[in-house]
Amino acid sequence: MTWYKTSFKTPEGNDSVVLDLLGLTKGEAWINGHSIGRYWPAMIADTNGCIDSDNCDYRGSYVADKCLSGCGEPSQRFYHVPRSFLNKKKKSYNTLILFEEMGGGSPLNVSVQTISIGYICADGSDGKTLELKCPDGKVFSKTEFVSYGDTSGKCGSFERGKWKTPDSVSVVENLCIGKQSCSIDVWSSTFNLKLIGSDGSRLAVQLQCDWYDPKISPEQRVKNLHEELENLITNMPGPGEDEL
Repeated sequence: MTWYKTSFKTPEGNDSVVLDLLGLTKGEAWINGHSIGRYWPAMIADTNGCIDSDNCDYRGSYVADKCLSGCGEPSQRFYHVPRSFLNKKKKSYNTLILFEEMGGGSPLNVSVQTISIGYICADGSDGKTLELKCPDGKVFSKTEFVSYGDTSGKCGSFERGKWKTPDSVSVVENLCIGKQSCSIDVWSSTFNLKLIGSDGSRLAVQLQCDWYDPKISPEQRVKNLHEELENLITNMPGPGEDEL
């Protein structure tokens, strides 16, 4: 058993903070007296059995090792650190204490990092409603990919098919840009198509999230807030609806 103690400055900004415990074995961590939880990076997943996610198919009979991922990697190495646990003063430090139950671990690779969510993806077929939301303090700033049609692929590698609607980008921009969250009804009428419920139609979107944009006028921000409030009120269940 071994105890380690060190200090670090609070990361700047508002991005999520994580503690990377790669290199340790098994134990528990505290920051400023707050328990971050127990860790066990020494628990390594089997190196065999994983397949490419593109070739994964969950259909058919249940098999325990179907569509395995993370082979040969620690069961967990990143641990969330709430910013409320950290000192907010600029020149103050935070105290990290590690308790190693097993031997053989090294604290040299332990680090405090921030994770920034740069974009949000969603996709769905006709009749679905896509709910998208940026992390707190961020808003949708631009569209990286938008297509309503016979779209294929997955987040980060969406591809347009043989047909697509020309208005899909402008529709999504009007619904989402400048807002922290937005809802998109996946239906051909949303994208100004005369045919309702075209077979095989699918909406895929990838939107970039950025910190609050000061270029957006106060009037536009107020308008966005009003729209979000109206949507919230509209979608609130009536008396007894949640019991049906």
